[in-house]
Amino acid sequence: MADQLHVVTGGPGSGKSSLIAALAAEGIPHMPEGGRAIIRDQAAIGGDALPWADRQSFAALMLGWELRSHREASASSGPVILDRGLPDVIGYLRLCGLPVPQHLYRAADLFRYNRRVFIAPHWPEIYTGDAERRQTAGEAEATCRAMAEVYAELGYDLLPLPRAPVRERVRFVLAHIGRTGP
Repeated sequence: MADQLHVVTGGPGSGKSSLIAALAAEGIPHMPEGGRAIIRDQAAIGGDALPWADRQSFAALMLGWELRSHREASASSGPVILDRGLPDVIGYLRLCGLPVPQHLYRAADLFRYNRRVFIAPHWPEIYTGDAERRQTAGEAEATCRAMAEVYAELGYDLLPLPRAPVRERVRFVLAHIGRTGP
């Protein structure tokens, strides 16, 4: 079933969520990114598991999110697109200079995805920050590099998305997951 789980990773503001929304509009099941949802939830409850407050707690919540996403996506009978995966949590902790608990490596080993991982390259022309995306463009680029390193170390093949309009990116992904589309 891992072959049907397709991850889209990269740095923030590189068009991942727009691509996944367009793929969803084409009928491709997807699992949303955890980071923004966790930030919204923590802000709503006054929690501090935020990337600018308690990064370890934020990473723990991301791990839980990614484990649940993997479990739910694995129950699907066809391809599912995931906005990030378990290795992203490892990349996040490394990027922050924080220790990566051994159980994270164990999770990344046990819960696999399709060997080809789509990576959205840093794209300065479309990068914008907002209340939930507080990284600078330089931090976004460093995040992309960190994710690429982790996925490669874990035995995944990185498939860079073209810096192109969303429709072209959709066609690119559909072609690589064996589906036809727009």
